[in-house]
Amino acid sequence: MSDGFLHESLRGVDWGVATAETVAAPPPPPPERDGHFGQWTDDIRQLLGVTADTHRMVAGWPLLQPDGPGGWDRRALDRCERSLDALLEQGRRPALTLVDRTLPPWLDDAGGWLARDTAEHFAAYAAELGRRFGDRVERWITSTDLAGPTLADHVAGMYSPGRGAGRAGLPAVHHILLANGLATQALRATGAAGRIGTTVTLVGGYPATDDPYDRLALERLESWTNRIFLDPLLLGEHMVTEDDLAPVAATGCVRPGDLDVITTAQDLLAVSWHTPFRVTAPENLPRVLPSTKCRSALNEVNRLLVGLGFAIVPFDDVETTAYGWPIIPEGLADAVAGLCDLYGDLLPPLSVVDNGMGDLDLVDDTGHRDDTRRRCLLRARLAWLAGLVDAGVEVCGYEYWSVLDNLEAKFRYTRLYAMAVPDHELAPRPAMPSDWVHAGAFAAPPATGRRTGLSLVSPPQGAGAS
Repeated sequence: MSDGFLHESLRGVDWGVATAETVAAPPPPPPERDGHFGQWTDDIRQLLGVTADTHRMVAGWPLLQPDGPGGWDRRALDRCERSLDALLEQGRRPALTLVDRTLPPWLDDAGGWLARDTAEHFAAYAAELGRRFGDRVERWITSTDLAGPTLADHVAGMYSPGRGAGRAGLPAVHHILLANGLATQALRATGAAGRIGTTVTLVGGYPATDDPYDRLALERLESWTNRIFLDPLLLGEHMVTEDDLAPVAATGCVRPGDLDVITTAQDLLAVSWHTPFRVTAPENLPRVLPSTKCRSALNEVNRLLVGLGFAIVPFDDVETTAYGWPIIPEGLADAVAGLCDLYGDLLPPLSVVDNGMGDLDLVDDTGHRDDTRRRCLLRARLAWLAGLVDAGVEVCGYEYWSVLDNLEAKFRYTRLYAMAVPDHELAPRPAMPSDWVHAGAFAAPPATGRRTGLSLVSPPQGAGAS
């Protein structure tokens, strides 16, 4: 039986599914993910009395333009056309993601998102798809994740070994934002009827203690994950740190008129949600980090983060899923509320991408899937979101992104960020935080060093975690 409060509060929401499956690719064998999609659809029908009928897939740029900007693979274009028509025949509303992390090899070899020309090529690619499919696609998402191919890859080197360039990789952030603005303009110029937006991986969390430096650490985390993309997108200026530095703009990649293009109005903002974080100041890390069992996985992540002035630690006494994601139903709503506090009326309507329901793996005492408990958790998450909608936040969509997509990122990074590693897996064993302190890892970086951004602030005497 559907929930009347949720149904009424969320009646303006489009419910759907999304996948990293590429429509330009030859049809794969019958996908196992149908079971998860069906489970999600059943849950939404039970809770709200509605059917999830939008279906978003990735167009497949590397397959559509494999050899350069001048040529298109006709067979790949035909496969896109047939896939969209098949969805319409099934009564589903098609949506397309233009790029999901992977660029055509000829662009990747030329520098990827570090190269400004990539933005121009992306706009031309978007225009061609708009001309061909603009009468059938109901929603266009320019990128499935702004952070993955830029901060994670070109800055931190998480996906391509040896590619992380630190500060020198920050122009990739500017170029992918520029590409989004140019592509939005190009799609509209073709007369494409669907709504247009892009995706940010929404990051939110809670300070580990009531120490004011933990609160500051959380603000730093949100600056380097949310504001670094949304300040230019919505405010027309690159993120400025507490030290009055603009790390992206300081690289010299911004040209006159760029920010006007970047602030091209979006019809929606897709927010991809994983899990909330518990955040502490680096100087408090040795005090709040728990037992050795959790430390080894945490250290690999925090090595990258302490130079930006924050670190992450597990939540105390919070149940987690098999992915290690803490079960905190209000986390998504709190993170969305934080965006509203920052940007107010400048925030476009939001389309939430629940990046793989982290609680799909819940089982009962007999080892069978626990539908009742899973739906209770989903109801709680949606109830918190519905409260924001009642308060005036516009949510236009909610999608289930297959739990089977982007497995490498989930298992290697997302689970590490969530601070849990199954007992049967051997975790890495880097140095403990106390070793970093003795080695001066928390000292201010030298002026010529590769650490970037926010400086580490020493607490006044007597300050500490509570």
